[in-house]
This record gives sequence, structure tokens and C-alpha cells, in this order.
Amino acid sequence: MAEAHQAVGFQFTVTPDGIDLHLSREVLKHIYLSGVTSWTKRAIRFKNGILTGVYPASPSSLLIVVIYLTGFSPFHSLVSPHSSGYMTVQTQTVLSAILFSTGLWLSLILMLRYILKALLSYHAWIFESHGKISFCTKLWLVCLLVKMLSGRRPLLYSFQTSLPRLPVPSVDDTITRYLESVRPLLDDEQYNQMEVVANDFKKDQAPKLQKYLILKSWWATNYVHMSVLYVYCRHYTGNMDLLYVTPTHRQAARAGNVVHAMLQYRRKLERGEHAPLRALGVVPMCSYQMERMFNTTRIPGIETDFVQHLSDQKHLVVYHKGRFFKVWLYYGGRHLWPSELETQFQRILDDTTKPQPGELKLAALTAGNRVPWARARLKYFSQGVNKASLEAIETSAFFLSLDDEAHGYDPDKLRSLDLYAKSLLHGKCYDRWFDKSFTLIAYKNGKLGVNAEHSWADAPIIGHMWEYVLATDCFLLGYTEEGHCKGDINKGLPLPTKLQWDIPLECQEVIEESYMVAKVIADDVDFHGCLFDEFGKGLIKKSRTSPDAFIQLALQLAQFRDKGEFCLTYEASMTRMFREGRTETVRSCTSESTAFVRVEGCAQKLDLFRKAADKHQNMYRLAMTGSGIDRHLFCLYIMSKYLSIHSPFLKQVLSEPWRLSTSQTPQQQLNMVDIKKFPRYVGAGGGFGPVADDGYGVSYIIIGENLITFHISSKFSSPETDSYRFGQNIRQAMLDIRALFDQKDKKEKEM
Repeated sequence: MAEAHQAVGFQFTVTPDGIDLHLSREVLKHIYLSGVTSWTKRAIRFKNGILTGVYPASPSSLLIVVIYLTGFSPFHSLVSPHSSGYMTVQTQTVLSAILFSTGLWLSLILMLRYILKALLSYHAWIFESHGKISFCTKLWLVCLLVKMLSGRRPLLYSFQTSLPRLPVPSVDDTITRYLESVRPLLDDEQYNQMEVVANDFKKDQAPKLQKYLILKSWWATNYVHMSVLYVYCRHYTGNMDLLYVTPTHRQAARAGNVVHAMLQYRRKLERGEHAPLRALGVVPMCSYQMERMFNTTRIPGIETDFVQHLSDQKHLVVYHKGRFFKVWLYYGGRHLWPSELETQFQRILDDTTKPQPGELKLAALTAGNRVPWARARLKYFSQGVNKASLEAIETSAFFLSLDDEAHGYDPDKLRSLDLYAKSLLHGKCYDRWFDKSFTLIAYKNGKLGVNAEHSWADAPIIGHMWEYVLATDCFLLGYTEEGHCKGDINKGLPLPTKLQWDIPLECQEVIEESYMVAKVIADDVDFHGCLFDEFGKGLIKKSRTSPDAFIQLALQLAQFRDKGEFCLTYEASMTRMFREGRTETVRSCTSESTAFVRVEGCAQKLDLFRKAADKHQNMYRLAMTGSGIDRHLFCLYIMSKYLSIHSPFLKQVLSEPWRLSTSQTPQQQLNMVDIKKFPRYVGAGGGFGPVADDGYGVSYIIIGENLITFHISSKFSSPETDSYRFGQNIRQAMLDIRALFDQKDKKEKEM
């Protein structure tokens, strides 16, 4: 009851002698400190907003311009003020100088931004080989560095308005590249038919659709941006903890440190204080996606879902053994310390109350079909305690699941990595809130993980936050010798609030139906995690080959050995060098890669490998610079739906299954940990499910110089796929390609 009394700021009692007023100094102190913190936060955001708004200039430069023009004698004759009854000549001169200099200063800022945008629109550098830089690129690089280094330190969003817009490719180029991409997958008759359909589309429907798409690109910041929500409908990934290190085995302590680190990251994010990410450490990339990392939920709709993003939410919701708890993240106007968060989470772990009727599997609504969830939300969660509790979840900073299972990589346990990955991807289908931007998962053995929903952002965005959190947890916050969070224990914190539900039997039936739908899908996921440590990026680069191209060709070789045929292959590429850029598709199965796979003989095979690798690199660069295939065709398809134009070509293109879907997750985006000095402090990344029922999903992470992790998924229901078998095929393909270079080196030494 003590906590309940502390929550009351004042009490008054009416007596015969008058009103007896009792004030709680502690609560009033918290109210005061919360107000101070709130206004401080607003002031910092306002200041950083101004700094971002005037970049690459600074507010102090306005003062310099004003002082210079005020004292510049020719300016006085230029404005030639006249005396009036209201202001003296001197006052008019000063005001004229301020107005003129402000206009000049703003014009200079616009000019500097235009110059910077022009520099950032130059992409020829991407297509140049290492060590063979043209004079134009050298000149561009010097100008860009001078431009960026001459200004002050940029904030997270400083470059946003200077980033170029994503260009709309020409229809001719897109269709030519598309036909080239499907040539190795079709026989002559099928290809000729596709050529006819494509040319008919190019001649008839494409011109009108392209005009409207170009018009959209003039109006919208990014012509692909809204369409990408369809691309990432119900797409999830899992991110793993450190592979070889567990800082503490205390579940509540690990969650306390990590949640506190997330709050630190969020504070820097809200203030825009993170450094902007840059390609090759020079070219800035779009930071738009990071805005919605926290306080974001996907809301189900009958027709379509929408993403709800709020600001500055002060609580999170915790799930443990079928119960939902609301935990405040602030106390006295500050973040809870790790030790305080550990206390709160331990209270939840120690709570022995039973779930309310319908509460245990409630989150399965977010894992099942969307329409039943949307209807149930309207019918059963639009009023009363259900509405209040659902709002607590959907408006929370993020969702935390205190799992009652133990997971993590254990080399002594068979399939430990596989089970860990499956748990992150879908859990029990009711212990993650799949509509939240991400769910933090804390296992009972101290291991962690993240399940991320992808309509709001791509995998590298959540990976950026995850790197920061793990590094902060291990190297900045740390633990006591007993494994607890450092800091004093505050026993005066209000208890976590257990969310209340009144779920009728009809709704419980909908929950159970959603759970069964999700469970069938989850049980069908065949997942295999593979640690490839025979060699890594270091050796691949010595062979003068792109590590990504090397791995993609190994995947093509593995695919052919696995199924005896080639398939349409998807590799995700980023377009974040453009404003509000997301991803583009690289079609990795090419005529060059299939020729390499089919040929026998070492010398010829190595030559074909290099040609295929060069081809892949060129396609990847085209995708990065806005000249990809699939996003353009998809946007034309969306436009055809709006205009009610039937296109057999677009319908056929969009119906083609991606039987091999691949993605590389970047590591060391922040370089907070020197993995040469601390080689055991590396993560394994994460994976995703297969796109096609009879296909594979492959996520790979290049870690340091000597480790590559593969996360392979498929479906048990398909007799054609086996994730473990495919993992072994990938391993053997990697070794076989390396053998080509070893044989070449051996022959050269013998000569």
C-alpha cells in the first residue's frame, strides 16, 4: 500500500474545523523533476532542430553576416534609409542590415545545400574498380570532403534535405534488364513468349503508367516509399545475442541493462544526436527509417494496415507466463537505472498470479490473419478495460518478453542455433507482440534476442540499435560479481501494473483460431544456423573478389546441387543514398552465374567465376543507384491498379516465385567494439522465413575477417527443401570455390 499512497500528490479532508490538506513532498518533487526534464528535452530538440535545419551553416554564421553587413559602409548607401517619426536613421539601417543579411544567409544555405545535393547525386564512383579511380571521381571526392569537413559536426538528420531523390528508371532499361534476368531460367520458346508480352507492355500500357509514376516522383519525396509497405507485409526477422559471451545469467539483470541501453539510444535518437551513417565512411545515407524505431505499432485494418508512430512514450509492456505488465521507464524525471529496471523485472518474474481468461494467447491475434484481428479489435477492444490495456501495449516504447525458456548457441548441443533462431522468429506464436516495431526477448539463462517487424524499417536499422545496445551492455554498464546490475536498489518504485482484460468466449475463440493458424505456419519452418569459420572476408578479398559476390555465386552453386536447377533469386540491396530510400532487388541468377556453375575444368571455371562476380557487382551497383528492376515494375503495377489498367506482363512478373531469397545484414556499423581485440564479442545476426513454399530464405552475415554465419530457412511441408542439407551444400560450395583459387596459386608457384 505504500506505493499507492506515494502515487497521491495531495489529499484533503473536510472537517468541522475546515479543510485538512496533506501534501506529498516526494510526489510533488517527482512532478517538478518530470516537468524540468520535459522542458529540457524540448529545448534540446528545438536547438538540434535548428542546427539540422540550417546545416551546413550554423546559427552563429548569421551573427557574423549581420555584423559584417552592418559595418559595411557601401551597404549604408545601398539601403539609403530616410528619417521617420517612428525610427531613427541608425535604427532603420540596423533593421535593414538584419533583414538583408538574414535573407542573404538563407540564400547561401540553400545554395550550399544545392551544391551538396549535386555532389551526392554523383554515383560514378560506385562503378569504378578499387585502385582505379578516375580524375572526375578524385575531384568529386575532394570537393565532397571539403564541403563536409568545412562545416560543423553533422547530426543524424543534417543531410536529409541534401540527399537526392530516387530517380525513376526508363521503361526500356528496366524491361531490357528484366528480360536479361529471366533468360537463364527460360527455354527458347518461353523466352520468346515473354519477349512478346514485354514488348507489348512497353508499347501499349507502359508509356501512360510511366508518365503518372514520374509525376508522382515530382510530388513525393520518394516514388517507391509508400509502395514498400506492401512489399514488407508481415515480414519479420530475428536478431541474435552475442555468440560466445553471456555477461550474466540473471534474466532480470540482463533485461535491466539492455532496456536502459535502449533508453539511452532512444534519447540520442529523439534528439538527433547519433552520427549519420555513411557509405564508405564518406557518403551520407538516409536516416528517415530510424525515426520510427520506438513507439511504433502496426495497426490492423479491414482493407489495409497502417503504421502508428507516437513520440516520447514513457512505459513499456512486459509479457511473462501469459500475463501482461505495464512498467514505467521514468522516475523523478529521469530514466530508471539498470538496477531499478532489474528490480521491476524481478518483481514480474516472482509474480505467481494466473493469466486471466483469454490472456495467455492474446498476442496470437497479431500472429494470425489480419482481417480477423482487425474485426476482433473493433468488436472486443474498443471500450472498457480491454481498450485501456490494448492502448497500453500499442502506445508502449517497445515490447519485452521475459521468456520461460533457455536459448542460445551452445557448440555441445546439436541444433542449439536452429532452435534459438526459431524462437526469435516466432516463439510460441503468442509470447511476442508481432505488431510492435520490435519485441525484446530475454531468456531465462540470460541470453537475449530481438524479433523485428519490417514495414517500418529494414534490417540494418534495427541492427544499428542492437550493436549499440550490446556494446553498451557489456563495455559501459557491466554487472556486479554476482551478476546483478550495478547501482543501488530503489525499493520505493511503484509496482509494475498488471493489465486487466475482460475477454468474452467469442473473442477467445478468435484468439484460438489465430493461434492455430500461426502455429501451423511456425511448425512448418525448417531453420538451420550455420557458422562458417574455414575462412572469411580476409581471404576472399586477397583473391580480389567482392565477398558478397563470392557468397552469392556459392549460393547459386549450392542451389543447383540441391535441386538440379536454377531459380529466380532475390538479394536485397539498399537505396539509402537517396532520400527515404529503402531496398531494391538484385537478381543474382544470371547467364554468367549459370555458366560458371555448369562448366567443368579449373581454369575455365575460374575465368567464368570472375565474369559472374563482375556481373553481380555491376547489378548490385545499379540497384544501389536507382537503376534496379523490381521496385520500378512493382510501382508500375500499383499504378496500373489505381488506373484500372490490365497488364498481362506486370501480372506475370509479380506472380513469379522467389525460390531463393537472400540478404546480407551489415555488421560493425558503429565500430563500438574492436573485434580484433575482443574476438568473442560478436553476434550471429539473424534470419527470416522463406518467401516461396518450395524455396529457401538465406540471411548471411560477414563477421570480421574469418567468420561468416548463414541462417537458412525453408518449409518442412516441401519435399524439395531441407535447410540442413542446403547449409551443407553452401559450405561445400564455399570450399570448392576457394579450391579454384588455391589450385591457381599452386600452379603459379610451380611456374
